[in-house]
Amino acid sequence: MTDLSVEHLHEHEQEAETAEARPRAQRKMAPIVPAQNIAGRALVLVIAIMTFLSCLTFGAVTLVRDTASVWENQISREATIQVKPADGLDMEAALTQASQIAGEFPGVKSTRIIDREATARLLEPWLGSGLNIDDLPVPRLIIVTIDENNPPDFAAMRAAITPKLPSASLDDHRTWVDRLVAMARTTVTIGIAVLALMLSATVLTVVFATRGAMAGNGHIIEVLHFVGAEAAFIAREFRRHFLVTGMKGAAAGGAAAVLVFIVFSWWSSRNMATPQADQATALFGNFAIGSAGYFGVVLMVLVIGALTAATSHATVVAYLSDIDVRQPDA
Repeated sequence: MTDLSVEHLHEHEQEAETAEARPRAQRKMAPIVPAQNIAGRALVLVIAIMTFLSCLTFGAVTLVRDTASVWENQISREATIQVKPADGLDMEAALTQASQIAGEFPGVKSTRIIDREATARLLEPWLGSGLNIDDLPVPRLIIVTIDENNPPDFAAMRAAITPKLPSASLDDHRTWVDRLVAMARTTVTIGIAVLALMLSATVLTVVFATRGAMAGNGHIIEVLHFVGAEAAFIAREFRRHFLVTGMKGAAAGGAAAVLVFIVFSWWSSRNMATPQADQATALFGNFAIGSAGYFGVVLMVLVIGALTAATSHATVVAYLSDIDVRQPDA
């Protein structure tokens, strides 16, 4: 064999070794946790549902709290004097006299007598239109606007009005304010409790999903652990996988909740003139949760995503620690 033939043979051998080494160098390391499987898609759906319900709960609590705050502010800014009809009572003169007495007290900004037309409109949903209030013993009202920072002495105001006008009564709405505050606090407490239960359910779901993923790849994890792979490395792989999974589900659930809020707000604004919408608006406002509510939805998405990653990390570390306890010699 000539030197040229030997040289060609060596060149062919080197090219074959290079061709075999190139795909091995370009081959990527397979992840410990499968990127896509049925369990992963189911977990994304479960997290999306839990996030959707959590955001709805948070939005409802925000809506009730804001509406209760508006009610409380409106009630605390006003008091009402009610004058009932009586034999021989000049209603208009009595209203004027009661208004003057209330207006003399410090802390009263203004007084306003509800006229006949406005009184008839207040009674229209129950008694119908075209009502003549002179034919019925209908009480008349005076709205007293007060200074919230320096409210008047309501007891002294009652003592001044009652002797001169026995059929008149002053209502400072204190009972309604106390009930409203109690109702708002109860609603917020219930909402927080429901939110905590949903987050707990999410954590348990992630724990079971992590253990399922580790059971499916247990032999790989044990081999990696026994040949020297650190627990932090294995836990980091799981944490990264479940962080992506949790953020996908949380983002989908949060987006669905925001869409529901927008639809309710749009429906409320489109049906402002109907009696049903008027009643709903009186109770809950215009179904707009405001910037704080939307910020809460974003915060809820981030919290659930981080909670998913942290839960999977803690579960993996506990699993590897259990392996060390069960097989200390290995």
